[in-house]
Amino acid sequence: MIEVKHLTKKFGNNTILNDISETIQKGEKIVIIGPSGAGKSTFLRCLNLMEEPDSGSIIFDGTDITAKDTDINKLRRKMGMVFQHFNLFPHLTVLQNITLAPVTLKIQTKEQAEEQAMQLLERIGLSDKASAYPSSLSGGQKQRIAIVRSLAMNPDVILFDEPTSALDPEMVGEVLALMKDLAQEGMTMAVVTHEMGFAREVATRVLFMDGGIIAEEGTPQQIFENPQSDRLKQFLNAVL
Repeated sequence: MIEVKHLTKKFGNNTILNDISETIQKGEKIVIIGPSGAGKSTFLRCLNLMEEPDSGSIIFDGTDITAKDTDINKLRRKMGMVFQHFNLFPHLTVLQNITLAPVTLKIQTKEQAEEQAMQLLERIGLSDKASAYPSSLSGGQKQRIAIVRSLAMNPDVILFDEPTSALDPEMVGEVLALMKDLAQEGMTMAVVTHEMGFAREVATRVLFMDGGIIAEEGTPQQIFENPQSDRLKQFLNAVL
């Protein structure tokens, strides 16, 4: 579904991503781990061109999204993104946040979008919050709404950029539970996270990034129980 070829990204003189090539198959759950500053979030944000690569190409569903003539906004409809800090519009209700994109982009009528939004809210047990504003919600509720907002676009893949790192510890579980449900339903996912338990349980493949490269990758069993490099062993000793 996503093919990355020789991806390089620099900020000034610093090389953040250094010649990365990787493939994400339909239905895979890729979990990206590594120390701060390894390039994890930059890699994820390059996948939908929120960060523009300096060189290399990204093929999404057969289309080179780095090509000059590509309508990236059209492709982004099929690639959901969930951020660390929710990014809900504070002046819109929960229902308006969820229906804004499908209605504005004329993917659904207002009635269709609202019906789907209510079904999604029902699913996560927050249908009673439809007319509430984000300021009245807990962090865990905001993040689940943000995930539902992505689902409202019926994406083919969802990118999660440290979706639980801004949450209080007791709220992390409710967000991870929703993500696990999506994984079990077959959603293609790429997740940057520090939640090693989630990586073990949900990932089909774990990528360990360090110094702007994918230093090691494998199944959760290979990564956590049989790490090959000293750097990965050192990282796991620090976080587990």
